[in-house]
Amino acid sequence: MSNAATVSQRISKPHLAIKGGYKLSGDLTVSGAKNSALVLMTASLLTECPVEISNIPALTDIEGMSKVLRTMGVKLKRQSETINLQAENLNHSDPPYELVNGLRASFFCIGPLLGRLGEAKIPLPGGCRIGARPVVEHIRGLKALGAFVKVEHGVVTASVPGINKRLKGASVVFDCPSVGATETVLMAAVLAEGKTTIENAAQEPEIQDLARMLNMMGAKVIGAGGPTISIQGVKKLFGCNYKVIPDRIEAGTLLIAAAITRSKLRISPVIPEHLSAVLQKLRDCGCQLKIDKKGITIIPGEIQGVDITTQPFPGFPTDLQAPFMALLATAKGTSVVTEKIYENRMQHVGELQRMGASIRLQGSTAVVEGVPQLSAAPVSGGDLRAAAAMVLAGLAAKGTSKVEGLNHLDRGYEDLEKKLNSAGSQIQRHEL
Repeated sequence: MSNAATVSQRISKPHLAIKGGYKLSGDLTVSGAKNSALVLMTASLLTECPVEISNIPALTDIEGMSKVLRTMGVKLKRQSETINLQAENLNHSDPPYELVNGLRASFFCIGPLLGRLGEAKIPLPGGCRIGARPVVEHIRGLKALGAFVKVEHGVVTASVPGINKRLKGASVVFDCPSVGATETVLMAAVLAEGKTTIENAAQEPEIQDLARMLNMMGAKVIGAGGPTISIQGVKKLFGCNYKVIPDRIEAGTLLIAAAITRSKLRISPVIPEHLSAVLQKLRDCGCQLKIDKKGITIIPGEIQGVDITTQPFPGFPTDLQAPFMALLATAKGTSVVTEKIYENRMQHVGELQRMGASIRLQGSTAVVEGVPQLSAAPVSGGDLRAAAAMVLAGLAAKGTSKVEGLNHLDRGYEDLEKKLNSAGSQIQRHEL
């Protein structure tokens, strides 16, 4: 196939056409946290009472989770940024494979289902193909609480023995601080009999958000946000009204968009403690940050290369590794980016190279030599954050870039091009 034909084939799919070189300015609003909203929606399964969750972003992943919950008998109604859920008639513990396979977070239903019904049947999850992301820790934790769990033909079947089908509190020690496993065991344990202790728990803000909502529902959770979480099981949970925290990954992406275009921009709402590692790296590479009670104003200077290693929270988040690499591709000097969380999260390197970035990839480490100017090219994001990185690179590139992978981008960013355009970018969506 000729180069011309290859290019034509690439741009025949839905894509964003991004004219690079425009400065950004003004204020941008951060949506609710996707990763928090998804797990909070599954937590509604723990009670028969109505649960109202606000600040829910409009994303395809949220739509997917809504479909999964409806198949299990949950009454769900969405109005603007608020979702009302009621699992009074929870009648299915086995959501369909075709829905669960495309949405990893749907696997988190297993904890609430086991806690409330004493049984669950969940297909192994899908989502972005960025690594193995096994559910071994989830299963070990549920077994520690007394569940019988087996995995056959890609389906996890779990049940609680005994007449009352109630899980038993236990000590759970994770080999690694898995966010998903921490959330799964936390939700399962709140209705268990007795006390559960989770050691080496994930400390992400989304864990803290989940624990706050569970406590509002009547749970007794202490220590979320630290390495040890204690849960005293209760017999019943109740409804609540809860507001999702701002999305720290979207906030970080927008701050990087300002940096890569060398533009002054204000982002709000932001909880700065949720982005400490990212904010420090932005300062290190030459950005001035003004933080107030509601948001952050970024004023980029000359961008210098910095080294980054992804780590569990409070370290540098893996979800911002790709966007930050796009920035470093335009920095002065050499940067070393090391991915420690997901083994396949360097899919964006080849696409950045198509745009003129100078990157040498050695396993899960990328050596980035900054170049004066990126060049527009047809590129594709192979996962959610890689797609965001391509958008950012397009903002800084000379010419018009065509970015595919919108099916990934729309999973985690609400109206990203509309927000950026409101600040001065030139992006057009072509659905085709």
